[in-house]
Amino acid sequence: MLHEYQLRLLPEQAASEQTIADYVSQEKGISRQSICQVRVLKRSIDARHRTIYVNLTVRVYQNEMPTDTQYVPTDYPDVGEGRQVIVVGAGPGGLFAALRLIELGCRPIVLERGKDVHERKKDLALITKTQQVDGESNYCFGEGGAGAYSDGKLYTRSKKRGSVEKILNVFCQHGASTSILSDAHPHIGTDKLPKVIEAMRNTIIRCGGEVHFQTKMTRLLLGETALGTEVVGVETTDGRSWCGPVILATGHSARDVYRYLADAGIEMEAKGIAVGVRLEHPSQLIDQIQYHRREGRGRYLPAAEYSFVQQVDGRGVYSFCMCPGGFVIPAATGPEQIVVNGMSPASRGTQWSNSGMVVEIRPEDLPQVSSCALNSPLAMMEFQEQLERTTWQQGNRKQTAPAQRMADFVNNRLSYDLPKSSYAPGLISSPLHFWLPPFIGKRLQEGFKAFGKKSHGFLTNEAVLIAVETRTSSPVRIIRSAETLQHVRIRGLFPCGEGAGYAGGIVSAGVDGERCAEMAAAYMDEMKQ
Repeated sequence: MLHEYQLRLLPEQAASEQTIADYVSQEKGISRQSICQVRVLKRSIDARHRTIYVNLTVRVYQNEMPTDTQYVPTDYPDVGEGRQVIVVGAGPGGLFAALRLIELGCRPIVLERGKDVHERKKDLALITKTQQVDGESNYCFGEGGAGAYSDGKLYTRSKKRGSVEKILNVFCQHGASTSILSDAHPHIGTDKLPKVIEAMRNTIIRCGGEVHFQTKMTRLLLGETALGTEVVGVETTDGRSWCGPVILATGHSARDVYRYLADAGIEMEAKGIAVGVRLEHPSQLIDQIQYHRREGRGRYLPAAEYSFVQQVDGRGVYSFCMCPGGFVIPAATGPEQIVVNGMSPASRGTQWSNSGMVVEIRPEDLPQVSSCALNSPLAMMEFQEQLERTTWQQGNRKQTAPAQRMADFVNNRLSYDLPKSSYAPGLISSPLHFWLPPFIGKRLQEGFKAFGKKSHGFLTNEAVLIAVETRTSSPVRIIRSAETLQHVRIRGLFPCGEGAGYAGGIVSAGVDGERCAEMAAAYMDEMKQ
C-alpha cells in the first residue's frame, strides 16, 4: 500500500529515511514494522525563523517494496547506421544534444577541443603549481565544460523551454544521486560530477556515436543549395573534415570561435552580462547568519546558502552561483587573464562559502566603462578581456588574484592583510575600490551596504573580495530562428546552449541541447524529402 504525505519536520527528524519512517509511524498510526521504505519526493528547508523546519513530500511503502527505479530511465538505441550530426563541444549543451540525437535515431559525432574529464583534472592542478593556464584544457575547456569543475548546481528557473525533470533523470541514470530529484536546490558536487560525465560519454559511444577529444573546430564547411547557404560540416585543427549539420555548443568562453564567426559573417549581437568579484566568507559565519543561531548548521543541516539582489542606479547587483562549503578557483582560459569562479564538493564541507557578487552590464553601458567599438557584436567580449587583463596586471602577472577585505572595500580602505582563503594560487592585497571601473565598483559598494542591512553580520572584514568574476554568461548571442533554432541566415547550423547566448547553467544548457537535437533531426528529415 502506498501513502503520500506532506510533512514539516525538525532537522533531526528529517535526518534519514529511518527517522522519517519513525515519525510517520508515530504521527500517522502506521505500524513501524510495516513500513518497508520511505521515498522523499520533495525537500526544502524553511529557515526564515529561529525554529528551522524541513518541508518534505514523502511516499511511504507499507507492506510492499518499490518495483520501479527512483528515476525514469531513457532508452538509448544503437545508432551506428544512423544519420550523422556534428556536435561541437562536450559541455552540458553538447552532451545532452548528443544523447537526445541518439533517442531520435541520429548518430552524434562529438568534437571537444579539450581533454577528457580525468586528463583535464591534471591540467587544473598545474594552474596552481605553475601559475600557467593551458589554453585548451582548463576550468572552462574540456569534457563536461565549465560545469564539470564548477560545482554541478542544477537549480534553474528556465522551466518553460523543455523538461527539467528529464535532464535530472538522465543525470541519475548516469550515476548522480537521486536526491537531485527531490531537493529544492539540487547539486551533484564537483567531486561526483566527473564520473557522471564519463558515464554519459560511454553511453554515446556504446550506442554507436563518437567522441573525439583535443579536436578543435577551425571553420564551418559551407555549401550552396536552392534554399541558400548551408552548413555541411566542420574542419578541425588536424585537417580532418566532419560532414553533417552542426550543433554549435562551444560554451561561453570560446572567444576564438566568436572571432571566427564574426569574420565569417555569421550574424551575432553583443549581449548583456554581469561582472564583479567572488566574495568568500567563513562558512560557519554564513551558517550562523542564515540559520539565526550561534551553533550554525549543527549536525543535521547542510551548509547554508544565500541569495541577494538589489537595484543600484538602474542596474541589478546580485549574488550569483553561491557555493556553500566550497572553493574559489582560477577559471582563466588563456595567458594574461585572471578569472575566478566557485565550486563545491558534494559534502559542501569546506570551511569557506563563496558567491559571485556581480553588477548587471548592458551593451549600452559600455561607453561608461570601455573603449570597445560599440557597433561590434564582440564589444562586450572585448570589455571582459580588458578587465581580465587589468586584473592579471594587478595580480603580479600571475594567477595570484588581487583581493580586499569586504568592509575595507566598502569604506575605500586598503587591506593591510588578508584572511585565509580557499583560492589555491594565492591572493595579493589590492585596492579594488580604486581600479575596478566605477560602474562596477561603486554599485558593488552600495549593494554590499544593502545586503549588510538585510543580514546582520554579512558585511564584515572577515569576508574577502577576490577579483575578477567575468564569465557569468556569454557576452555574445548568435542569432537563430525561434521556430527552428537554426541560424537565421545559414541552414544546418544550430547555435546551442550557454555559448550561443540561450542558456545560463547546466540544466538550461541541457534543455537547450535537447531542443537543438530535435530541430537538427527534423532538419535531416526535411533534407531526405
